[in-house]
Amino acid sequence: MSALSRGRRLGVDVGKVRVGVAVSDPDGILATPLVTVPRDMGAAPDAVPGDIAELVRLVGEHEAVGIVVGLPVRLNGAEGPAAIDIRAYAGRLAEAVGAVPIVLADERMSTVVATRRLAERGVRGKRQRAVVDQAAAVEILQGWLDAQRRQR
Repeated sequence: MSALSRGRRLGVDVGKVRVGVAVSDPDGILATPLVTVPRDMGAAPDAVPGDIAELVRLVGEHEAVGIVVGLPVRLNGAEGPAAIDIRAYAGRLAEAVGAVPIVLADERMSTVVATRRLAERGVRGKRQRAVVDQAAAVEILQGWLDAQRRQR
């Protein structure tokens, strides 16, 4: 994904239960929440899981030119088992979306920041759980977009 290329990007926060998705505007300035997709952990090994199929559909619907997947890095910068799982998920997603590039972005604290921002806006409890994954995806995508703009 070139820092200068125009087009929408999807931000993806992969959790154990849900996948939060955000989308950018075509100019890559602002990330907004899109949807929360339930994780499909029961798919056969040779089948495309439902959550990945939904991400492929969203890529087509939004004509996304790239996908930014949050990589859970430990606070000390090391990668643990969660990062290994996300790298495998990103690999399966890459196979499913074909030519659409996928980048992994450090997502340290994205869920914590998203939860805090939602709480500051008065979104708590069940309402917060319903949207925190999308908000975390926004944090991941917005952070990546901002970093790309700083590199220009």
